[in-house]
Amino acid sequence: MESNEKKRILSMYQCTGTFTLGNYLGAFKNALRFQEEGYQCAYALADLHAITVRQEPAQLRKYTQDAYAFLLAMGIDLSKTLFFIQSHVPQHAQLAWILNCYTQFGELSRMTQFKDKSAKHADNINAGLFTYPCLMAADILLYQADFVPVGADQKQHVEIARDIAERFNGIYSPTFTVPEPIIPQHGARVMSLQDPTRKMSKSDGNNNGCISVLDDPDTIMRKFKRAITDSEACVRYSDDKPGVKNLMEIYSCITGKSMEEIEGEFAGKGYGDFKPAVAEAVIGELRPIQERFKEILQDKDYLQRCCRENAEKAGSIAQRTVSKAMKKIGFLPMK
Repeated sequence: MESNEKKRILSMYQCTGTFTLGNYLGAFKNALRFQEEGYQCAYALADLHAITVRQEPAQLRKYTQDAYAFLLAMGIDLSKTLFFIQSHVPQHAQLAWILNCYTQFGELSRMTQFKDKSAKHADNINAGLFTYPCLMAADILLYQADFVPVGADQKQHVEIARDIAERFNGIYSPTFTVPEPIIPQHGARVMSLQDPTRKMSKSDGNNNGCISVLDDPDTIMRKFKRAITDSEACVRYSDDKPGVKNLMEIYSCITGKSMEEIEGEFAGKGYGDFKPAVAEAVIGELRPIQERFKEILQDKDYLQRCCRENAEKAGSIAQRTVSKAMKKIGFLPMK
């Protein structure tokens, strides 16, 4: 990655369910790392994206509020980082419509996520699902983001945002920063505890496969003790031991220990020692966050003030970009 001097990072997080340990270790810890490394960080909850799939209104409100509170509890520092809710900044929808008109039908029809979600929700293949990448491009381009941290499965969305930005800039003149996708080197790709060939997911059919960041200590311990390993009873980092490899990566991500150090720590010991140790590390990591989360939820005034003030700051930045784009297109300004 280039020098972080005055570089802006934009990350959007889903808010349609309780976060998993995979979300925390795979994305959220990197958010804190970027914040401390001096980047201009803009983070948001993508609630507009959520409605491409039907949502129960009260549940969506609760999930969004809980997600905002959890990320604050985790350590997002509002004196350093912009953190807002997408629907609180109407410029996202406004720029998305504009970008729709600079995106080709063929480009959108090739998007992998549209194909995947259409197959899963065949009874609700809506226009928003199809134009989803234009809204995601608006999310990125509104804040002139230099970098967008993504997993490999999301890189395609940053690529189409780049194409849209370059097309608009070419038609008019430089308007949008062309973003670069980055796949963070730190952070684990956490797999299911019951099927270590699949990514940990809150939609896992087996509840024992997924750790929620709000699970209590007894639940976390029980799930780790039931984690799938193998019959070798040896803590060794190897692709032919996917269950053990997954547990080692979780343990490493929390403790900072290398795989060699973990192998040495548990040399001569079996999974009866290793699994509880991983569970205790996770419990110790999550306990202060869970306590802070409860405190924030109880302070409704504080939570609402954070949402409002950050939406206002985000709106100010976003409006500058929208105004610039609209002027170049030729819209009559409102005097």
